Amino acid sequence: MYIMTDRLANVKQLVILFFVLCFSTSTAAQRLVTLEGKAQGTYYIIKYLSDDTTSLEHAVDSLFADIDQSLSLYKPGSLINRFNNGNRVQMDHHMQSVVKRSLEISKASNGAFDITVKPLVDIWGFGVRKPTVQKIPAADTLQRILQYVGYKYLQVHGQQLTKKKKGVEIDCNGIAQGYTSDVMGRLLEQKGIMNYLVDVGGELCSKGHNQHGKVWTVGIERPATDDNAYPVQALLALDNKAITTSGNYRRFFDQGGTRFAHSIDPISGEALHSNIISVTVIARDAITADGFDNALILMGVERGLSFISQHPAYGLEAYFIYKDEKGKIQERFSPGFEKLLIR
Repeated sequence: MYIMTDRLANVKQLVILFFVLCFSTSTAAQRLVTLEGKAQGTYYIIKYLSDDTTSLEHAVDSLFADIDQSLSLYKPGSLINRFNNGNRVQMDHHMQSVVKRSLEISKASNGAFDITVKPLVDIWGFGVRKPTVQKIPAADTLQRILQYVGYKYLQVHGQQLTKKKKGVEIDCNGIAQGYTSDVMGRLLEQKGIMNYLVDVGGELCSKGHNQHGKVWTVGIERPATDDNAYPVQALLALDNKAITTSGNYRRFFDQGGTRFAHSIDPISGEALHSNIISVTVIARDAITADGFDNALILMGVERGLSFISQHPAYGLEAYFIYKDEKGKIQERFSPGFEKLLIR
């Protein structure tokens, strides 16, 4: 996840943190407008250039409400809950877009990303209903639940989504915030705004330039060379691209000396407990980056980087932070990601 500069103080974790940077003397006549608030259980920050003083706050809030009514597991009457409680649902355009891209990413990643993972998310204690104490589920429980997990159990005909097996449920939280960032960007473009940076819960998309006529630039926190030192800052040019992350530093629990994170492997049923700390993904849009960051963190460094090089059509670049066999923090980039770093 990413947060802006004003959220950076006192953060000591090795997480990916982003902030908007300003450069040189202003060359743009338009003023910078900032909208901030809470939605989808997280924060949002939208920055854009405009000479129109009309507030877009109402339009933004309405769009968040529409998406929640479609995809929020916390809304009892949402379309996603109606599907999970029944057998089929007539999707709106939000749900249709997210389900379609989710199935594409599931197929491309051989099931490493799969929205039918919801029963596993619930049993590991990362779902809507939080257990008093999180613990590792029994092996036989995981095997029983796995029979309901698999993107091939979903069938789409036009706007109708149908489950092929009773008990199948979906959870779009691994991709919905990326989708929301993209949709907010399109809302701005419909208003004639072509220079913006949208951050929904740390999933960012950008277009155009900042108020100084420069490409939107973000800061990325990287491991320091000294294990006892704070992470160091590097700069990254976000030129009409999106950036998201998946990691083990926000939602997790520790048991038996092992950290179990909220990223669930749909194939094994296991919660992430590897040496991977985080993976940051750049793509053309945030929905693609958000979906693939879940798949790549489960693939791991070598498989993940290999996947990116073998699938150039997706336009992915990635940055892994991980621990080596000696427990030392290390980092690996895809070649394209490293080229975007400003030295």
